Amino acid sequence: MTSNYIEIFILSLVQGISEFIPVSSSAHLLLLSKLNNFSSSSLPIDVSLHLGSLLAIIFYFRKDLINFFTNKSLALLIILGSIPLIVIGFILYNTNLIYYLRSIEIIAWTTLIFGILMYFSDNVKINKKFDEDINIKNICIIGIFQILALIPGVSRSGIVITAGRFLNFDRYDSAKISFYLSIPALGGASVLGLKDIVNQNFEFNSLIVFSAICSFLFSYITIKYFLAYVKKFSLKAFVYYRIFLAGIIFVIIYS
Repeated sequence: MTSNYIEIFILSLVQGISEFIPVSSSAHLLLLSKLNNFSSSSLPIDVSLHLGSLLAIIFYFRKDLINFFTNKSLALLIILGSIPLIVIGFILYNTNLIYYLRSIEIIAWTTLIFGILMYFSDNVKINKKFDEDINIKNICIIGIFQILALIPGVSRSGIVITAGRFLNFDRYDSAKISFYLSIPALGGASVLGLKDIVNQNFEFNSLIVFSAICSFLFSYITIKYFLAYVKKFSLKAFVYYRIFLAGIIFVIIYS
């Protein structure tokens, strides 16, 4: 029983950190399951991990979300930017096409390619501000880019930040857009997971609660410190990490 809690702790740590920094949580969780074959990993646990991250982002940006009620245009932009991912994700999951993308080879290549793409985006000049320049055109472009996050290894936060930087927003505003868009994305993933759980016979237990709590804590800490990080530093550390990780995966594949 203790080993199950250790496994859940590790899964929560990976989910909480990698969900919000540009390194792909789905790729890390998939790799972790392939390398360790955790017995505790299951659909209810996956859903609870996503719910923990969702609650963390809502709690951290609770004041901003309250302001959405007075700034309905911004709320509508966030919804608009989320529609492409939700629609395409719904189609891929319901046709089971999403499972064909979950190969370790695809993870390796997307980790590398989109890491390099992030490098080039991070060198784009900054001449836009979120509060002044976010509009239908920009959010639609970012929303279309976000569809690529359905491919393991791309990273939802990574591709949104990359798109934001290519559109001349600074790192902090690009990360902020990523976090706002994560709310509908995580909500959609949780709903799809809950839909599948309803069709299964599962026992609600302490592991599910533990995973949600751990995911919430690690997610909240990551959001706080990642935003502080991008205010001062470039994204190069994440680029180098992705290249390094891709190299390790290629070694695993071809050794």
